[in-house]
Amino acid sequence: MLERKPNVLQNKAEAFSTRILKMTKYLRRRDVEPFLLNQVARSGTSIGANISESRCAQSRADFVSKLSIALKESDETKYWIGQLHSLNYLLDKEYESIMNDVMEIIFLLNAIIKKTKENGLK
Repeated sequence: MLERKPNVLQNKAEAFSTRILKMTKYLRRRDVEPFLLNQVARSGTSIGANISESRCAQSRADFVSKLSIALKESDETKYWIGQLHSLNYLLDKEYESIMNDVMEIIFLLNAIIKKTKENGLK
């Protein structure tokens, strides 16, 4: 089996996905609206899934497309985390910590997409 080199973005996205699932499990016990938890779980785990798909892209354009979807999901996750914080389901410290994680992923995605586009989408 061919071994892939470590992928910082993939590793961060997988850790973030696990963190989102643990957060939603924790908040479920606090009777948070299931709709909110389902939304943040769906978008938060979709980030890593799309990044993973990008690793098998058929072209640079496909690669950028998959990462762009991951970027959109990251932004949506940011929104839902903000809603959980606004409704006082997340304390300031919890909010800032998880928001830092998603912002780091967004930063990496933007940098990779920009660099790939600069190198041409052939």
